[in-house]
Amino acid sequence: MKAIICTRYGPPEVLQQAELPQPAPLDNDVLIRIHATTCHIGDVRVRGAILPLWMQLPFRLYMGIRKPKRKVLGMELSGGVEAVGKAVRRFKPGDAVLAFSGFALGAYAEYICLPEDAGDVRKGLVVHKPASMSFAEAAAGIATGGLTALSMLRKADIRPGRSVLVYGASGSVGVYALQLARYFGAEVTGVCSTGNLDMVRSLGASKVIDYTRDELETCTETFDVVLDAVGKLPAALARRLLAPSGQSLDVRKHAHLVGKMTTAELQFLTSLADGGELHTFVDREYPLDRIVEAHAYVQQGHKRGYVVINVNPIS
Repeated sequence: MKAIICTRYGPPEVLQQAELPQPAPLDNDVLIRIHATTCHIGDVRVRGAILPLWMQLPFRLYMGIRKPKRKVLGMELSGGVEAVGKAVRRFKPGDAVLAFSGFALGAYAEYICLPEDAGDVRKGLVVHKPASMSFAEAAAGIATGGLTALSMLRKADIRPGRSVLVYGASGSVGVYALQLARYFGAEVTGVCSTGNLDMVRSLGASKVIDYTRDELETCTETFDVVLDAVGKLPAALARRLLAPSGQSLDVRKHAHLVGKMTTAELQFLTSLADGGELHTFVDREYPLDRIVEAHAYVQQGHKRGYVVINVNPIS
């Protein structure tokens, strides 16, 4: 099968196309023919080992000292079930699915095997794809940004009448945090750049703030929850924006919560998407053989929503 491998840590050009054996499902596995995956900031950080100094040693001990032990990157995907192991009950060949590939990664390839019910997000989560979504839309972040946003918001008291500020509302996590906070009844203010104001409004923000025009620094309003979806909001500013007894959430400090998420929670997100309560936002699409270009674009830090990689696109 065709795959993209990461030959070493470094710039986008370390990603190269290769031919690898097609995986075969074990008794509890689902073999998926991947139609779409994504390139997001997590993939970029793994590819380049772009992490704070204090994270370098544990990262390299797990992923590989000089180059990734898990050569095929990619964390999320959508596709069609090709075959199932004899113990699988929830899926059958022909089913359309979306998935988080777990800590083993592997979505930058034509095929992947994942357990039907691992009971552990680290080994992967697989659910049926919402019928209302294309494969590109389904791949775009529900299984990563959506789960991250949900895990963060569940640490806060989100309910009708509460006010939530989402900093980085046009990014991978922010687009879902905004919509989920609104779904739970909160009044949501989104912070983004000038070019993304209309997009953030379209996702349901009651108000928008343009950080490029210093509107956040002059904001006199306070919020019950301040959610930093990109890990770049200065701590002093976050404290000033908090209402008394308010709660601050930072994606850098809460990302570990995703490790406790379950299939049921991913199914909850897909049910919202199928009901029109949750929308993905696809910024750009690239074919698999242009993945270097996709990584270079994402690394610039200006993408909106998600960048989709079409592996086996459906015509």
